[in-house]
Amino acid sequence: MSYEAEISRSTPTSFLFLIDQSGSMADHAGNLMISRAQFVADALNRVVMNLIARSSKAEGVRNYFEIGVIGYGGDKIHNPLQGALSGKVFNSISTFEQFPLVVEDRIKKFVDPNGKTTEEKVKFPVWFIPEARGNTPMKDAIKVAAIELASWCDNHSSSYPPTLLHVTDGESSDGDPEILAEQVKNIGTNDGEVLFFNLHTSDESKKSIKFPVNDLDIPDHFGQTLFRMSSFLPDGVATAAREKGYSVANGSKGFFYNVEPIEVVDFFDIGTRASSKSLMLR
Repeated sequence: MSYEAEISRSTPTSFLFLIDQSGSMADHAGNLMISRAQFVADALNRVVMNLIARSSKAEGVRNYFEIGVIGYGGDKIHNPLQGALSGKVFNSISTFEQFPLVVEDRIKKFVDPNGKTTEEKVKFPVWFIPEARGNTPMKDAIKVAAIELASWCDNHSSSYPPTLLHVTDGESSDGDPEILAEQVKNIGTNDGEVLFFNLHTSDESKKSIKFPVNDLDIPDHFGQTLFRMSSFLPDGVATAAREKGYSVANGSKGFFYNVEPIEVVDFFDIGTRASSKSLMLR
């Protein structure tokens, strides 16, 4: 385990978001009046905005990051991005900055130091739009992700390795994905293997589990499978999780089980952090 390569324009890193778009993602996101699919889409668009902000310097956006999205649902496994981002899975962060699909006007609430709440209209760029259909072809989706990640690593052998961030609300409908997940985790650069982080979102009353070190408290086979599929947290990512108030131990894995959709935001934010050395961007 290394995960110490500096992230720079000559040695960028990448984030691949693997998003469950099966029919159950149309269900409500907890007590919110939007679907799980919409909430995940908003969280993904927000993390892209954050990555653009982290890459922005006086002269413009520097290409420290490449981002890709693979969606899967029904009989469809595809790059769900449109327009200039549709031609290939991975695109540079500056391309995302230049080509949002649409920029929406949204209302954001602010609370001042006196506790007064005000509303303000803000611009919200959208690259990824929600979809929900059919079954959950997770196994084949991981196979597609593996091909893309292997190609990326071949072309960026000196870079901090890619991070695969997977969000799902249900069990694979096309077979056991675990063997393919192990193959994904064997792909890598000279700085380490691909990091595979998994989030399972649900409205069930079962206990939520975050960054576990073992599967003893995970009550079902599918959750245990996702735990085994997940990578151990490198030091930099573990530090980011602790800074957000999560309890992280030596041997914790990048896995959230049975969490509310709201925790997708933290999952994406923590998952897109690198080691402390890697944060010294050039």
